[in-house]
Amino acid sequence: MADPFWLTWWIWLAAALALAILEVALPGFIFLGFAIGAAITGLLLVIPGFVPSLSFLLLIFAVLSLVAWLILRRMFARPHGQVKTFEHDIND
Repeated sequence: MADPFWLTWWIWLAAALALAILEVALPGFIFLGFAIGAAITGLLLVIPGFVPSLSFLLLIFAVLSLVAWLILRRMFARPHGQVKTFEHDIND
């Protein structure tokens, strides 16, 4: 019997690639966290004998995506209290 499609590792990696491309089109580090979570989930499915249920697999994906998003936010955030100001207008 064939495995369900959510246990296929390359589908998770393809979804990670699609989410990364979506991040390029709509920047904001939202989809990049999901892309990292999907990529790591896909890599976990490559491990022989690792056959989780759908609910556990989605939990792994959600936790990994949240951790990736928090790390990205910490890495690329402005220093606390700093506000971006513009000195010149684009039309000047």
